[in-house]
Amino acid sequence: MTLASRLAVVVLASVLATGTAFAQTAAPAAKTDTATTTDKKAPKEHSAESLECSKQADAKGLHGKERKKFRSECIKTAKAGSTGAAPAAADKK
Repeated sequence: MTLASRLAVVVLASVLATGTAFAQTAAPAAKTDTATTTDKKAPKEHSAESLECSKQADAKGLHGKERKKFRSECIKTAKAGSTGAAPAAADKK
């Protein structure tokens, strides 16, 4: 073997070994990222007011900005009404 072919073999082996080392360090980082994104996508608890306003918006066929505006106003009025009616609701249960 000539000096050039030996040098080429050494360079090729070095590149392959270096690539494997970098691949092994990146894999554990990806596993921790998927665990944190799973926590972020956890389903949120919705209040009774929110669910009722969503049903009303569905019945009216609202979408987009109109739906968002309707739900916002509906939830505000429902919460304002529920603060005064909270003791009565507790008695019913």
